[in-house]
Amino acid sequence: MFSAFLQIVMIQFVLPITFIVMLWKEKKTSQSEWLIQLLATIMIVSWTFQTGRWDWIGYYLRYLLIIMLFIGVFLSWKKIKKLPFHIKFTQKQKTSAGIHVFLIVVFGFNNVAALIGNFTQQQAIELTFPLKDGTYYVGHGGSHTQLNYHNAYEPQQFALDIVKLNKLGTRTTGFYPKELDKYAIYGEPLYSPCDGEVLESRSNLPDWTPPDKDAEHPEGNYVALACDNTNSIVYIAHMQQDSVKVEEGDRVKVADPIGWVGNSGNTSEPHLHIHAEKDGIGIPITFNEAFLVRNNLVK
Repeated sequence: MFSAFLQIVMIQFVLPITFIVMLWKEKKTSQSEWLIQLLATIMIVSWTFQTGRWDWIGYYLRYLLIIMLFIGVFLSWKKIKKLPFHIKFTQKQKTSAGIHVFLIVVFGFNNVAALIGNFTQQQAIELTFPLKDGTYYVGHGGSHTQLNYHNAYEPQQFALDIVKLNKLGTRTTGFYPKELDKYAIYGEPLYSPCDGEVLESRSNLPDWTPPDKDAEHPEGNYVALACDNTNSIVYIAHMQQDSVKVEEGDRVKVADPIGWVGNSGNTSEPHLHIHAEKDGIGIPITFNEAFLVRNNLVK
């Protein structure tokens, strides 16, 4: 999976940094030429900041990207501040401006979509966060596919995929290790997010070695809870083999232990998957009244 890691590095780090350097280094003949390139650069940096999977290369590097943008803007402005606002563009400059306008439109649309994904107008159910004692990162979450691929599937449209960050701000030791214990979240205790009744549970499926997965049992080992006073079912999936502590018909209270995070089912690596359904349709969930989206942290 080194290719996936390399792709993320190229898109989230190399691409925006290249545009920042170009903004600073390329010779300009007018402020308008600089302004068009500046807007394109801001759109690209903003998009990668919002939608990038920063748990792969270091969560805190996303803030370094913003610092570099400010430095690039400052240094480039010093070079062009005495230029005229506009002069007639050469054909080469027209082509360059056209490309940058196209990037402004495309990445501007994607930025708006990502911003919309931070909110939902639907009524959410309030749950207690099912993990403790760590820094947890939302890899997928939100109300738009820019932030949450689950949003394309109605029953799971507000699902969350959550990993744990280590001291370096990454989800694992190494790029994409096969050893499950190198994933910071693997084996983390899971706790009931609500008072309710266990409707279903399973615990006998194996944990797979990344990137192998079990497409025939998408949820893997899991617990389905009928949470009191919500008329909804909450699913907690991909749990560790033989770790599930509850069975159908059991009553649970908030913070009761229910099992451990594993890597069973149709999953590419260890993580917590949680979503809520009402009549087969996904509904939003909140923790401490917060609607979590990609790149949010829970501590």
